[in-house]
Amino acid sequence: MANSPQSKKRARQSEARYAVNKARRSRIRTYLRKVEEALASGDQAAAATALAAAQPEMARGVTKGVLHKNTVARKMSRLSSRVKALATA
Repeated sequence: MANSPQSKKRARQSEARYAVNKARRSRIRTYLRKVEEALASGDQAAAATALAAAQPEMARGVTKGVLHKNTVARKMSRLSSRVKALATA
């Protein structure tokens, strides 16, 4: 347990930051789920709009330190290629 005032403050800050980061991760996952659902339905237009909405959220996750840059780049690339493949199919 935190004893000094500094360690108590750090514990409070850590809890607050954890809550914010958890909310950000949840928000990003929601956007990703919407893209996945649009892909599963086979609707290319809906998938493209869902991906366009998800990309800024994912990029914001990188700038806020919630997700790693390469992870987001990989996810964006794979999702965009799946949406593009849906258009040609």
